This record gives sequence, C-alpha cells and structure tokens, in this order.
Amino acid sequence: MSAIYQSLVTIDPITLICTICNLFIQIFLFKHFLFDKVMAVLDARRKAAEAELTEARNARTDAETMKAEYEQNMADAKAQANAIVAAAQKTATARSEELIGEARSQAAQIKQKAEEDIAQERKKAVNDLKNEIGGIAMDIASKVVEREIREEDHRDLIDEFIRNVGDAS
Repeated sequence: MSAIYQSLVTIDPITLICTICNLFIQIFLFKHFLFDKVMAVLDARRKAAEAELTEARNARTDAETMKAEYEQNMADAKAQANAIVAAAQKTATARSEELIGEARSQAAQIKQKAEEDIAQERKKAVNDLKNEIGGIAMDIASKVVEREIREEDHRDLIDEFIRNVGDAS
C-alpha cells in the first residue's frame, strides 16, 4: 500500500515533460483559435458600449439644450404676457380718461345750455313782466289821467317805467 501512495507523491520526469508540453499545446491552440475571437468579441462589445455612452452624452446634451430653449421660451412668453397686460392697462386707462373727458365735456355743454335756457327764460319772464306791468301801468295811468294817451306817449311811459323797474331790480 505504501507503493500506491508513493507513486502519487513522487515526480516522474517524463510525466512532467508531457504535462508541460500538453500545457503549451493547449495555450497555443487557445491563442490561435480562441484568443483572437474572444478579443474581437470584447473589442466589439467595448466599441458598442462606447457608442452607447457617446449617444447617451449627445442625448443628454440635446435634452439640456431643449430644456434651456424651453425655459427661454417660457421667459419670453411671460415677458410677452406682461407686455400685453401692460398695454391693455394703458389702453384701458387712456380709454377711461377719454370717457371721463367726454363726460365732462357733455356735462359742461349741458350746464352751458341750461344756463342759456335759464337766461332766456329770465329774459322772457322779464319781458312778460314788463309787458304785464306796462299794461297795468297803462290802465292805472289812463284811470288816473282819464284821458286817452297817444301810442307814442304810451310807449315812452312804458319804457321809462321798465327802466325804473329794471334799475330797481
């Protein structure tokens, strides 16, 4: 039994040389048939990964550019909206001032017409009063004098009475 165990522990030079030759042959075969193909596959995978990374970087750059454009467009839209609101406020203010001016002008015209109407009515009332007072004065004068007065004298008396009444009023 010890001979069985001893053959497991001892080094046989021919087995060692055959094992080394076998290793070199396997390395040569692996290198010649497999190593180049494996390296080609690994290179292709590396290139694909680099292409995907480059594409991802480009997509990110494009996304950031689009985001910046969007933010700029939003800022422009807000500025435009503010400008439209400001223009609308100016227009509304100008229109309200115009309406107020028109209303004041109409009020002034109405007031002036009313004053003219009042003055005209006053003149009419004064003339009516003068005529009535003239008639009354004529009646009184004709009764007092009891004589008939000529038309010219009558007018002179009325005008004099009216001047006296006008001066008194």
